[in-house]
Amino acid sequence: MNALRDLARQLLEAGEVKVVIGYEDSRRGVRPAFVSDPADVDRLIFDARCVHNLATYLNPRRGHVKRLGRAAVVVKGCDARAVAGLLREQQIAREDFVLIGVRCGGVFDTPDATGPLDAASIAPRCHGCTVREPSLPEHVVGDLPPEPPVGRDLDAEVARLMAMPAAERLAFWNRELAKCVRCYACRQVCPLCVCERCIVDKTQPRWIEPSAHTRGNLAWHLTRAQHLAGRCSGCSECERACPEGIPIHLLNHFLAGVVRDAFDHVVGDDPDAPAPVGAFRKDDAEEFIV
Repeated sequence: MNALRDLARQLLEAGEVKVVIGYEDSRRGVRPAFVSDPADVDRLIFDARCVHNLATYLNPRRGHVKRLGRAAVVVKGCDARAVAGLLREQQIAREDFVLIGVRCGGVFDTPDATGPLDAASIAPRCHGCTVREPSLPEHVVGDLPPEPPVGRDLDAEVARLMAMPAAERLAFWNRELAKCVRCYACRQVCPLCVCERCIVDKTQPRWIEPSAHTRGNLAWHLTRAQHLAGRCSGCSECERACPEGIPIHLLNHFLAGVVRDAFDHVVGDDPDAPAPVGAFRKDDAEEFIV
């Protein structure tokens, strides 16, 4: 993508940024790339294998990235929602980075995928996407590709689970979460897990058991999902990073629906739009107060 490379070179040569965070080819598919030398911008690519949400490198927990200097970050439309969330919560300052938006026609479920982008291989985040052209970035490059194929329908999966009897639904989640080895890859990859010290790491008092057993696993995943309610950008990176293939994102997607129905709020890419957590409305019915 010549426009992306030309823009990256221009930003680096002008000294506007010290590093461009984008994507590059590797032996195991596409991976994040950190380019600080204008001579290396030809490493940068963008295609359907660029699944990573690079907004996670703006997370304030990543001090080692911040020390590289002012960054330009390549973002898809869905990634821009995570950046907006960090801005909304004042975790980052807009003047500290530059966004390079890329027009997107959908991405694979994994960065090492080959073959056509179809219903079986497309990422779950792409179903019904409405942000194929980012609006938050200062720069947007690339031509708008055709509409992505229809893939995994998370609404249908959540509806199927909610139609189960409660005991059957609990059994489903017990089976899935029993696989969890508590590696916390889901937390590490998430752009909106911003706590300097995660609740699972606190020992006095100990809120969540650290052992990888069903009870502790259930407490961990439910606590994390509730922390992301009304905040999750829907990138499903947590599910992709999970080494056990647990459908973690279904929890986030379900709670996004709860927040939408209760507060008429859908996570977007406008950092000035208030979110339910941290906002006050005089017409809030406060049904949870009894």
